[in-house]
Amino acid sequence: MNKVFLIGRLTRDPELRYTGSNIPVATFSLAVNRNFTNQQGEREADFINIVVWRKQAENVKNYLSQGSQVAIDGRLQSRTYDGNDGQRRYVTEVVADNVEFLGSKNSSTNSNHSMPSSNNTDIPEPTPYDFSDSSEQKGTDIDSNPFADFGASIEISDDELPF
Repeated sequence: MNKVFLIGRLTRDPELRYTGSNIPVATFSLAVNRNFTNQQGEREADFINIVVWRKQAENVKNYLSQGSQVAIDGRLQSRTYDGNDGQRRYVTEVVADNVEFLGSKNSSTNSNHSMPSSNNTDIPEPTPYDFSDSSEQKGTDIDSNPFADFGASIEISDDELPF
């Protein structure tokens, strides 16, 4: 079974692109706190790349921004691509089946906001990153590494968690 559940905060605004066949795909990175502290007593976080398809991708772009807290459930996926320098790159990411809003970056209340979810069980998922040159394509070309700009650090505090 390949199932992943995560709760964390976006490290930057989601990036929305479209495949050659005009299918929306959003990417972002999620900062997820570890359950323990390091030797200096500080809590560390893992930064996990997330991919969201179709209507949920558009909802993520329209309603989430850096610092927004979300719950993700999905599956782990590994893939490779050739970088601009000709080197083979390996990427591990979570393909989200569902994304739920848990609050905005400025929200300190315990109210939950759910994004419209669409279980894609009745629609076959496209082959990941099946991009082709198309004159009808809108958005940004994503033949290059979609996570090249990730890595900016953000502050994560347990004081903001709703539980």
